[in-house]
Amino acid sequence: MKSNEELIKGFQSYLSIEKNLSQNTIDAYLRDIQKLIVFLSENFSNVQLINVHSSHLEDFIKTLVNIELDAASINRIISGVKAFYNYLNYVGVLEFLPTENIEILKTRRKLPVVLSVEEVEALLKQIDRSTVEGERNYAIIETMYGCGLRVSELTQLKISSINFKEDYIIVTGKGNKERLVPMGIPVKKAILNYYENYRKHLKPQRKYEDILYLNKFNRPLSRVMVFYIIKDLASKAGIKKEISPHTLRHSFATHLMEGGANIRVVQELLGHASITTTEIYTHLDREYLRENILSYHPRNRKLKE
Repeated sequence: MKSNEELIKGFQSYLSIEKNLSQNTIDAYLRDIQKLIVFLSENFSNVQLINVHSSHLEDFIKTLVNIELDAASINRIISGVKAFYNYLNYVGVLEFLPTENIEILKTRRKLPVVLSVEEVEALLKQIDRSTVEGERNYAIIETMYGCGLRVSELTQLKISSINFKEDYIIVTGKGNKERLVPMGIPVKKAILNYYENYRKHLKPQRKYEDILYLNKFNRPLSRVMVFYIIKDLASKAGIKKEISPHTLRHSFATHLMEGGANIRVVQELLGHASITTTEIYTHLDREYLRENILSYHPRNRKLKE
């Protein structure tokens, strides 16, 4: 019987080589399995990953619920555990699936926080563009909001992936899938200003010569650093919303939908594998329309007065 360590090592290789998942995604799956291992060791001393039954997994999920973990987090863990046992079944280690009857929890889809156009402009106005960091940060905000990038896509954006003649960038998303995203005039201008005035004069550390956005040590920016940059700008702009780098991506998609963009186009621009993921922005669009009706329809205005 294979040990937990052997099973996890095989799963890790499978996710990396066959599924071609990013390291962040692989790490998340492995953390989910580690949570299950800890649970089993604390409650069923003779049960290993290879001889788990559905009853053990049901108890595991009940424990997650009892510690008041939110439904979305629990469902992510369930997804990781399911992926693990699907792998064991796929490679022939298990002939049955203990996860077969395990269902995800029902959740109420939470609408993401979105900035208004005016709030995005307020962020940009807080930036001192007379410094290398300021010009870089200005280009970062324009790029994330103007192209809808994930923060990991931004920090790994390559100079060679930018086509200034045709006005598009090649974005490497989840699973190393590439997509073309057009650059609007503000994005192109901001990137060019940063590149021409600062970036091409920097001396990146080895291996990072092609990375566009660098920190003061001439290495790629971390995701945490981008988070701090945006939080600081939001504070200076007096924006009270709980925002993150992903808020700019949400705002990009929402404003496109509000402007009448086709949902399939938005799906392509965001790099969503499933249209279901993109559909949340149709809910946001409906909410936007509802707010406008309540605010501007004459009969609603009359009731407010």
